[in-house]
Amino acid sequence: MPAAQVNGASIYYECEGRGPPLLLIHGLGSSGDDWAFQREDFARHFSLILPDLRGSGRSTKPPGPYSIAQFAADLWTLLDALGIESTNLLGFSLGGAVAQEMALMRPARVNKLVLCNALANYRTDTPRKWMEARMQVALVHVLGLRRTAKLIANRLFPHEDQAPKRQRVIDVVGANPKKAYLATIHALIGWSALERIHAIACPVLIIAAEFDYTALTEKRTEAARFQDAEFVVVKGSRHGTPFDAIEEFNARVEEFLTDKSGAGAHHAIDAPL
Repeated sequence: MPAAQVNGASIYYECEGRGPPLLLIHGLGSSGDDWAFQREDFARHFSLILPDLRGSGRSTKPPGPYSIAQFAADLWTLLDALGIESTNLLGFSLGGAVAQEMALMRPARVNKLVLCNALANYRTDTPRKWMEARMQVALVHVLGLRRTAKLIANRLFPHEDQAPKRQRVIDVVGANPKKAYLATIHALIGWSALERIHAIACPVLIIAAEFDYTALTEKRTEAARFQDAEFVVVKGSRHGTPFDAIEEFNARVEEFLTDKSGAGAHHAIDAPL
């Protein structure tokens, strides 16, 4: 299995495809396998790099605390080891925070940035965000990861025909070591790039689900702080947009990264329920 020794951790990664580099960064409690529904499509156009963050998936799980800056530094070190000088970045949820931090660390090395259901500010500065953060931590402590994963799965994929996706969440998130999972949550809580994202000059695509955990108004406000951002709302989608709106998500990302769409536009697209 390919792995790189990075800043005291062994980071598992996979590579696939041909073309300009595209680094895909997964969400909380998951791994590079998050991108199962994107790999085939994206590999036709890009050289994909699919890592597991430290503490997640098949990467090692050193003791915490972790930080978003540490995750970002790990991935830049991995890209250095692979000889990749510049890349596109795609981050989902937690991965979106890591992608923003990467773009701020090495702005000249990021060609385009795609963020899906991610914020630039995870400070618990609204009642809704405070509840989301504290409730998940409390559930893990009280119920354990397997039962918490079941609750998360039901919220992400509530429809009858989404049972396989619910089971995947239960199996993947539920298998995480509790300490590493909590260390990853705590890395995200309180992180913010809100006062810094104006420094990201590359084109940015922000994909936001209609029924995501956090409000569309907050994401729109954040989008306005980037120098060059396109904002897309995926109607009917919940937090797991790469899973519940596969065709729409893949098409929007490919259009953006292959210069078929213009920045600065605001669109809404319908996702199947």
